[in-house]
This record gives sequence, structure tokens and C-alpha cells, in this order.
Amino acid sequence: MDLEQRTKSAETRIFKAVFPNTTNHYDTLFGGTAMHMMDEVAFITATRFTRKTMVTVSSDRIDFNRPIPAGTIIELVGKIQHIGNSSLKVLVEIYVEEMYSFKREKAITGTFTFVAIDKDKKPVKVID
Repeated sequence: MDLEQRTKSAETRIFKAVFPNTTNHYDTLFGGTAMHMMDEVAFITATRFTRKTMVTVSSDRIDFNRPIPAGTIIELVGKIQHIGNSSLKVLVEIYVEEMYSFKREKAITGTFTFVAIDKDKKPVKVID
């Protein structure tokens, strides 16, 4: 598999319903919960690309562009953004969809950096 195919096949999409137990006092998705879900999708994306042990080293920037109300559906999309020697960056976008209409908007965007490690927790190349 070439690099382009490998990058494309690592793209990860997860759908979730936003229930009241994940919202804040404004009845919108709690920011910490969104960041947790984004890191999980980023981790899955990084692991699918490398097939190695990956650890999060930073969340470079997360932009909360619109609130995500309870009672909506969200889609988290993880894509490989940059490939380094022992690290890579994953872009994660969250889209919000109303349950009973076709309205869909991008709500949150964030970038996460991961490092590939060996059994001794030392950095290794992401691509052999």
C-alpha cells in the first residue's frame, strides 16, 4: 500500500448521539467531553495509519466554533494531516447534525500530535 492509500485508509469516522449526561449547564456538549472524544478518534486514526503503539503528546489547537446542543448527532472525523519521523499530526473535526432535519455544520476543529513508541517507550519511526 502506498502512502496516499495508507493515509486515506486511516481516516476514521465515528457517530454519537449527544445525551444530557454529556452536556454542561447550558445544555450543550461539555468541552472536556468533546476533547476526550476527539483525542480518542485521533488515537484510532494514528494507530490505523502506523499500526504501532501511539501516544498523544499534544493537542495543538482546538477551535470551538459553535455549541453542540443535547439531542443532536455528532460525527467525529479524524484525518492524517502531517507525517514526521517519529510523530504525526491528526486533524479531527466534529460535525453536528440535527436529528430531525438534514442541517449539518462543522462545530469543532482540533489538531493532535502523536509519537510512535516501542516496548521500552522510546520513539520509533512512524513508517518503516
